[in-house]
Amino acid sequence: MCGLSGEIRFDGRPADIGVVGRMTDAMHERGPDGSGLWEWGPVALGHRRLKIIDLSDKAAQPMADPALGLTAVFNGCLYNYRELREELRGDGYRFFSTSDTEVLVKAFHRWGADCVRRFAGMFAFAVFEQETGRLTLARDRLGIKPLYVSGNGDRLRFASTLPALLAGGEVDTDIDPVALHHYMTFHSLVPGERTILAGVRKLPPATVRTVEADGSSRDTVYWDPPFTRLPEHEAMDAADWRDAVHDRLRAAVRRRMVADVPVGVLLSGGLDSSVIVAMLAEEGQRDLSTFSIGFHAAGGDSGDEFRYSDLVADHFGTDHHRILIEDSRLLSGLPDAVRAMSEPMVSHDCVAFHLLSQEVARHVRVVQSGQGADEVFAGYRWFPPLAAVPREEAFATYAREFFDHPHEDLAGIVAPEHLVDEDVSGEVIRRHLGRPGAETALDAVLRLETRLMLPDDPVKRVDNMTMAHGLEGRTPFLDHELVELAAACPPELKLVGGGKGILKEASRALLPREVVDRPKGYFPVPAIRHIDGPFLDLVRDALTAPAARDRGLFDKAYVEGLLENRETSRTTTGVNMLWQLGLLEMWLQAQGV
Repeated sequence: MCGLSGEIRFDGRPADIGVVGRMTDAMHERGPDGSGLWEWGPVALGHRRLKIIDLSDKAAQPMADPALGLTAVFNGCLYNYRELREELRGDGYRFFSTSDTEVLVKAFHRWGADCVRRFAGMFAFAVFEQETGRLTLARDRLGIKPLYVSGNGDRLRFASTLPALLAGGEVDTDIDPVALHHYMTFHSLVPGERTILAGVRKLPPATVRTVEADGSSRDTVYWDPPFTRLPEHEAMDAADWRDAVHDRLRAAVRRRMVADVPVGVLLSGGLDSSVIVAMLAEEGQRDLSTFSIGFHAAGGDSGDEFRYSDLVADHFGTDHHRILIEDSRLLSGLPDAVRAMSEPMVSHDCVAFHLLSQEVARHVRVVQSGQGADEVFAGYRWFPPLAAVPREEAFATYAREFFDHPHEDLAGIVAPEHLVDEDVSGEVIRRHLGRPGAETALDAVLRLETRLMLPDDPVKRVDNMTMAHGLEGRTPFLDHELVELAAACPPELKLVGGGKGILKEASRALLPREVVDRPKGYFPVPAIRHIDGPFLDLVRDALTAPAARDRGLFDKAYVEGLLENRETSRTTTGVNMLWQLGLLEMWLQAQGV
């Protein structure tokens, strides 16, 4: 887990090592244990290191292998690197370190860009081939590790964070109106390649981009589960599916214990994180550190779920850390959480994760977390309504349940100069839902959530907030083999009990009944949910700042109305419009845009 950066030029000029150095320095928090730069003609690479596997300097990056003519920078973890190393040794490769980075370099030499199909893990990497001048960028199947790119025809730059690209300079920071449409429609996230800034794009998940020395490039998508029933599962009944999910999840949790440092668990007290603790206990893990966070109640909302996290911690005898955050610290920590975002993320979970990660990093360097289970096993409220509709009505049902605002309503919210004429967000969803495969409406939406929405909400949240404190977050529910199994699972088994039914059944033998059958919870941050007092002042200041007035993203009368009467600002999904608009401006101003 680290931060990578780089530049490749196509105009005959040498790469600017100073620019790459600035981008690398901007990611100090992601890699507090070391840094490195490498240059060769048109290419320069940079890296910040967080030591997790092979703590020696032999594993430092950028990692150059002169015998193979390859240099790589890598962010993430290959959980099966030991098995791959033995296979490569059998093919005659010799190793100078015990790192997964060196396995990546040798695997790339042995299998080319197809090496990604052999990797089990989370990763973003860049590999430069000196002989051909070719650069290969790649991202893991679920987009757990980020990779941002920016180019102008003469050169391409890339980095693990968007702010790192901004630190390099020469980025078009105009607002992308299509991305703004997405932000206002999709719970404040911008899925796919776009970002809120016109000059920055993301490499999509499960994608390899091959960039030639002349600047031409091609993308290859190497993973795309069909979300259909497979022949090998025809004879399976509900009990067989329960056992298969249990076994696959246990293997995913076990995989994510690979490290040369201790691994803990973020224990919210919900089903997802609790079953991870249970699986580790089943594996014989002793002295497991678990961490829970809570806040003071506000507006009638409880600020913690300690009742459940304590129950799980006591049941399995973990070394449990209960962390209660004072409102004063929440207020002072909010700007830091916003600065840590690679893109604006409106979820209150971000602030909670940021503060939790700060505390956890005092104890461990790696944690497992339960993110992704709701998308993979149909845990959200918008999934059950899809069970009763035909495949061709998936869009209408999903839009009604999920969209914050229909296209026609945005004209009263977004300023005219930032509006787009077409329903670009609806078209994105129609296109994805209309792809071949995915037998039912629910299958189609689960594929959409997994392939498009998931990387840019809970996954990005975990990466940004943990890495802001040099903490590596691992997500076993996003193990690609578990996701493939869940994709093939009959939809009705996932929807039992209001959602995640098959996961609940797989957990019953491991967890107390109160945890399995509890109402669905969330990461509560009541003070932010209600945006009162000083929290309201922060939002008001952002929306009325000179930078916000000059930018003019939103209708002035609409914003003034929100500030005067906040109760009218809540959408049907419960997202407070003041926070949605204010957070975007807070992020833009924090980035100096």
